[in-house]
Amino acid sequence: MAGPPVIIWAQEVERLLHCRELVPRLEAALGKFSRRDSAEVIQPVRSTVPLQKHNGFMGLMPTYMENDGVLCTKFVCFYSRQEGSTLPGTQATVVLLDAEYGNVKAVMDGDVITGMRTAAVSAISAKLLMRPEAEVLAILGTGHQALSHYNVFTEMFPFKEVRVWSQSRQRAERFRQSVGGPVKICLSVEEAVRGADAIVTVTKCTEPVLFGRWVKPGAHVAAVGACRPNWRELDDVLMKGAVVYVDSREGAMAEAGDVILSGAEVFAELGDVINGTKPAHREKTTVFKSLGMGVEDAVSAQLVFDQWTANASKL
Repeated sequence: MAGPPVIIWAQEVERLLHCRELVPRLEAALGKFSRRDSAEVIQPVRSTVPLQKHNGFMGLMPTYMENDGVLCTKFVCFYSRQEGSTLPGTQATVVLLDAEYGNVKAVMDGDVITGMRTAAVSAISAKLLMRPEAEVLAILGTGHQALSHYNVFTEMFPFKEVRVWSQSRQRAERFRQSVGGPVKICLSVEEAVRGADAIVTVTKCTEPVLFGRWVKPGAHVAAVGACRPNWRELDDVLMKGAVVYVDSREGAMAEAGDVILSGAEVFAELGDVINGTKPAHREKTTVFKSLGMGVEDAVSAQLVFDQWTANASKL
């Protein structure tokens, strides 16, 4: 008979989950997901329940990786908060189950996992699509995802300059103080992105904040915010002028307002590039529209659980 589930809190997840170990596992998982001729990854599009009283949604993201024996789901609540609110914008919990018996093996903090795996997948998109000589990174937003993207991107790539924009100068200053490296605070989005080689959008905006006329040809954009079909971060000029990549075609057509409202064509999934079935157009302006997938949470949770189990066995 199975014992009680392991509870792994945020501080422990943060200690066990590292970019250098997670990235290759995510690359493999993205490739498996995009091979539609196999049952390696069974993952329905995220289902959402509106929380109208609280101006938010609850999302459910189940995944089964048959060959790896990984069964997992994430519960995530995300909200549109008023300016100055002290309430969290997102709260997430990841549950790892035994695929054969159906019992819960572990319950772990999902916020750390969400931040790390989202930034790692964005970095994978940059690894595949960004020009190798890239020197300038611009980050729009200064929340938890902005911090995780800063940490992962500066670990993986040798940028000479990092620019940050926020709707609040105070938050931008706080962000600069929280990171370990030099950051240039920009007073406008245009100032932040003009001439940038890579741009990460991690805002709470529901209307376009990044305009194609400001983006230099050949830049790479990782668009992470705007995860509802009626929310946007990027304008039509950028979406229609770039080669658009996504994590999941099905997910993008159901949830990505940047894709749906612009009518832009999705060229490929990241997994298609990893599998070699679609090219990486580094020479062109590229957009990776990230929505996040259950398989990314599943791989991350399994890695955390494996590390926790290995540490526990040494005690």
